[in-house]
Amino acid sequence: MKSILIKDTTREEREQIVRQSLWGDCGLECEFCSGCDNRGGGTLASLYQPYIDGEKEIREINAEYRAPFVR
Repeated sequence: MKSILIKDTTREEREQIVRQSLWGDCGLECEFCSGCDNRGGGTLASLYQPYIDGEKEIREINAEYRAPFVR
């Protein structure tokens, strides 16, 4: 398996990684999927924009998202 770290990927590869991970199960890029719009407003894809832009790793974004729910 290829690394998904920012240092090991291009922007285009990161876009593909996010796209495949978000829509891998259903295969649709649907604006109306309840799985996306329920994530703090906006879409789940926008949550991972800092990863695509090379600013934050996926693990950092996931940790920040989970933080309010973990005691």
